[in-house]
This record gives sequence, structure tokens and C-alpha cells, in this order.
Amino acid sequence: MKPTLLILAAGMGSRYGGLKQMDPIGPNGETFIDYSVYDALRAGFNKLVFVVRKDIEQPFRESIGSRFESHIAVDYVCQQLDHLPPGFSVPTGRTKPWGTTQAVLSAAQVIQGPFAVINADDFYGADSYRVLEQHLTAQTNVYAMAGFILRNTLSEHGSVARGICTLSPEGFLEDVIEMTSIRREANGIANTSPEGIRISLTGDEIASMNMWGLTPRVFPQLEEYFRHFLEEHGSDLRSECYLPSAINTLLHAGQARVRVLPTQASWLGVTYREDRTHVLKGIAGLIRAGHYPERLWP
Repeated sequence: MKPTLLILAAGMGSRYGGLKQMDPIGPNGETFIDYSVYDALRAGFNKLVFVVRKDIEQPFRESIGSRFESHIAVDYVCQQLDHLPPGFSVPTGRTKPWGTTQAVLSAAQVIQGPFAVINADDFYGADSYRVLEQHLTAQTNVYAMAGFILRNTLSEHGSVARGICTLSPEGFLEDVIEMTSIRREANGIANTSPEGIRISLTGDEIASMNMWGLTPRVFPQLEEYFRHFLEEHGSDLRSECYLPSAINTLLHAGQARVRVLPTQASWLGVTYREDRTHVLKGIAGLIRAGHYPERLWP
């Protein structure tokens, strides 16, 4: 079975200051999503599922999703604050959705086979989709993660959050540590914890950029994890249930194995508005090198 691409497009870029999923980065108005879909099609994916918020669903369909509907099957699901397991309710004053674990769970009813999960506002590069598609079509119960070199994922304009990975000698994921304030410094790269503890990094670490290869077996696993999360943090008005943390818990419980797929693809992303210039130059360079046509869609 050919895999589905699940694109998480419900989030607003709080540090970036807008809905960056819809910002053009290509010469003919192409967005991050355009390049993701183009690469996925070339790799062999045969369906798209977008997770969006209800308040942006219609403009998203019209300005983004509609351009793909003649090339590939497209479905839409909404991540909603009150879509919770039985027995739970939204605490008074909460307006923020519950994070990427809930976003993936939103698509459980429309995905029947292997699928990849990506962020809508990252450029992952063609090789990443190729290695994930090959893994997913092998019909294995082993999950997968595209692994990026940390130094290639940083911003020159501020700190970033990354999941730093530990691998077994056989190339399986053993641990993901969420570091929320990684930045380049004069003498290297470091993360500073909320408590002010500084950890030096080499830059060669494998980072998770939220690009996963999964199967429908993960949905009941994530449902259980989300339930436990709500029991512990459901009264917090800003807590988020992150997919990497959920998968990390599955690993340590022996409920999942994750093959790390190293990729040499160019990663580009926008955390701060100033990053956009770097992205525009990066895309233009890939077009000049012949990796993409100047116009993605006829």
C-alpha cells in the first residue's frame, strides 16, 4: 500500500508572527506545503491529509489545498480544542489546542495505511520523502524517523526547539530529549534549560524535525498517551502534548521501535521572520541546481 502524507497545518507561528504556512517562498508563490507535496508525489505518496483549525479551513482549502486536488487525493480534518477522550473536558479559559499528538489523532478516521507526518512550515527535501516512502511501503510494524544533522537546522536569529536523539548501534531510536532553547554561540552550540542550565552540543547530533513514518497501529497508542497526559496536565491552560514525547514514551515502554533514516536532504525552516531571507535563497539555489522546476504546478 502506498503511504499517505499527513501535514500538520493547524498551528500559528507564535514567534514568527503569522500563519507562515501560507507565506510564499518560491518564485511563483509556492509555499512550504507546495514543495512538500511535490517531493511526496515524486517519492510515491498517493494521498494527502491536512490537519487544520476550523477557523482557517475554508481559506486553506481555497488558497492551498485546491491546487493539489487534480494531482493527488486530498482530505481535511480539523484539530479542535474540545475533541477529547471520554471523561475529559476543556478547562475554563483554555483556548490553545493540545499539541501535535492531538493533531495526529484528529486524522485517525481518514488514514487506513502507513503514513508520514510532517510540519506544514518546514522544508524537508526530496531525499527525506524518498527514504520514508521506501520504509513505509516495506509493510513493517517498525516506525521510522527522518534524522537531520542538528547544525543544519538552526536559526541565525534566535533559539530553536529540537528533539535531540540517541541511537542504538543498529540505527534504532533509543531516546529523544526535547531541548527548547538551542542557539549558536561564539564558541559553539548550546541549549539553555528553563532553569538556566547550559548544555554544550557539537552540532553533529541527530535532531528530530517532526518527520515520522507511522502505521495505524499508533493511533490507539497515542490515544492512551493523550489520556494520561490529560490526567496529569489537563488543567494547565497552555500545556501541549507533543508527538516526539509520545513516541519517546512508547520506546521506553517497549511498545514501539523506530528506525532512524539519516537524510542528506537540505532542511529549511522559518522560526523567526528574519529566517525567511535564508529560505528564499535556499529555494532559489535548489532551482538553479535543477532540483526543482521554477514553477511546480502547471
